[in-house]
Amino acid sequence: MTLDPSLLPDLHAFIVEAKAAAHVGKKPSQASSRPASHDIGYERGDWGYLDSYFGGTDFLGQETVRLKNKPVWAMNYYGRILRVDLINGQVAAYVIRPTRSKMFAENRFFGGLTHEFEGKLFVDVSSGETGSFAGYEHILISGIEVYRLDYHGGLIRD
Repeated sequence: MTLDPSLLPDLHAFIVEAKAAAHVGKKPSQASSRPASHDIGYERGDWGYLDSYFGGTDFLGQETVRLKNKPVWAMNYYGRILRVDLINGQVAAYVIRPTRSKMFAENRFFGGLTHEFEGKLFVDVSSGETGSFAGYEHILISGIEVYRLDYHGGLIRD
């Protein structure tokens, strides 16, 4: 299924809604779709979202959006702790959650955000739009990059 271009605003709004519900809302995992994966889903009407990832402190995953059970959008990502002497996975998540809440409240799900939180600087840098994008987010402590997540994605077309 190729997404009708007039539905791009609806797709964008659904991605923000789904990510907010799944991540900021701390939605519990559902049954694994692949051995050892962590899966978090969200549904509304004809739209469906699945975040399926492996790992914890260092992790790799893919988010997909379906419309009428046909894939229309996806994003791949890889996140990792770079300085275990300065930060751990729980602290990174503690910084990321309110920062992403701020991003979702601004109707965005990536890019163009700098947010200081308890002495840690979260920065998200990207290029592109919902249909095709790439970027990274990272956390800096005293100017030192301690966490980084690289991502890219866009529309899936027949």
